Amino acid sequence: MRPRTLDEIVGQRRLLGPGTPLRRAVESGHLYSMVLWGPPGCGKTTLALLVAKYADAHFRAISAVLSGLAEVRAALSEAEVNFAQGRRSVLFVDEVHRFNKAQQDAFLPHIERGIIVFVGATTENPSFELNSALLSRCRVHVMDAIGSDDIVLALRRALGDGERGLGSLHLQVDDEALALMAQAADGDVRRALTFLEIASELAVDGRIDGDTLQQVLADRTRRFDKGGEQFYDQISALHKSVRSSDPDAALYWLVRMLDGGCEPLYLARRMVRMATEDIGLADPRAWTVTLHAWDTYERLGSPEGELALAEAALYLAMAPKSNAAYVAYGGARSAVRETGTLEVPMHLRNAPTKLMKGLGYGKGYQYDPDVEGGVALDQQCLPDALAGAEFYSPTENGIEAKIKQKLDALRGARARARK
Repeated sequence: MRPRTLDEIVGQRRLLGPGTPLRRAVESGHLYSMVLWGPPGCGKTTLALLVAKYADAHFRAISAVLSGLAEVRAALSEAEVNFAQGRRSVLFVDEVHRFNKAQQDAFLPHIERGIIVFVGATTENPSFELNSALLSRCRVHVMDAIGSDDIVLALRRALGDGERGLGSLHLQVDDEALALMAQAADGDVRRALTFLEIASELAVDGRIDGDTLQQVLADRTRRFDKGGEQFYDQISALHKSVRSSDPDAALYWLVRMLDGGCEPLYLARRMVRMATEDIGLADPRAWTVTLHAWDTYERLGSPEGELALAEAALYLAMAPKSNAAYVAYGGARSAVRETGTLEVPMHLRNAPTKLMKGLGYGKGYQYDPDVEGGVALDQQCLPDALAGAEFYSPTENGIEAKIKQKLDALRGARARARK
């Protein structure tokens, strides 16, 4: 059921609609090296085939999963023969991100000399997975996941095509069943066609009913790559939803990651980070809530422990936010790097021996509980070079508002005491 023309490709109107630059290039036979970046089943291989077909070029496909440097060299040698005979070659490399730097470099001189038109397909962000030399010689085209309505079109085409599809079986499939298969495919046309093929084998009297669909679609999973860009995009969305105090979005992204197979303890660790970075002293209880959720999951496991993670995400989203402690820590680190090894003021030094006391260690130190008010306001605790530095600036949010009130009063009193 692979499309034989650009018009038969579904769901890529932005990239291949009438008058778009890529469509004009393909239809005119104007070949150039490219990288096609998109999720599974969106048409990357199909587009590569059509690029070669419209240009009447030789097509050779290799897979980075199955092929090594020997197969790459063989494909390049074949392309050199075609080039000498005056015929262009399209070399399609599926899952190109799985090739290491040396394997990717093997293509460079052949692309440079025009021996091959390189078409790489990847589900991963090319900026991270492909070396810059290869990227500089290719145009990157982003392909979209296919929407449910477009997947339904592809399924209808398969049902009506007696030559390549399932038309000869005269199956009875209603609109609701097609919509369910399209939705379950999660943007992957190939997956939807597989659902339809399996359903056709289970069909009773040529009819695909609800019971049949239930068998076909059981235990399906959503698209999720534990080590790829989609993983980091989703954890970023969870973190930013918490930061934006949106509990519904935070809960959605948490469940999306759990549904996709993300390690729950990874999510527990990340939520502890959110509690310390984005909430901080505005609500110190957030730290405790996330640690308790982590502990609860370790004790209960899945699925019961996942509720504790969900409650932690909701609490974090609704808690008052402050990154003041995070900023203060960064400021203190910068000061340490920039000022080097500053001496501890003599009055703050420990003096466990007579010699050290004789040298002035601890001399003039004021024991705060013995001072009126419980704070030695004129006592300097920072090194001389940093006297008066302020790293922590509390916000007006949550508990930190009270901390700010007290700190402002202390700083003001210290400033007056040192005059």
